[in-house]
Amino acid sequence: MLREHMTDSPERETVVPRLLKLAPEDNVAAATTTLEAGESITLGGRAVAVPVRVPTGHKVAVAPIAAGEKVVKYGAPIGSATRDIGPGEYVHTHNLASDYLPTYTLDGSNPYLPDD
Repeated sequence: MLREHMTDSPERETVVPRLLKLAPEDNVAAATTTLEAGESITLGGRAVAVPVRVPTGHKVAVAPIAAGEKVVKYGAPIGSATRDIGPGEYVHTHNLASDYLPTYTLDGSNPYLPDD
């Protein structure tokens, strides 16, 4: 699990779990609280600014993800990056193409849904 650390005194260190990485091979982690634009988080021992607001439960890149590369969550690919994504960036539909089967969509391509 990724954890962000902050020190409030020389004698005591407080662990603030702001990101939850669900599997070691994941290149994204879930925000456990809302991350505000400009806020600094620690990834791999390095401070990284979050460029845009990330709602609780949404994904943040924990490593660089190249355009076309698989986005991995739960130890499994969930989609492909539609552009380069840097560490700390919000990962969502604006930069991720889903790998879910058409049966999970409501765009008319689901053969199991009745025609309107």
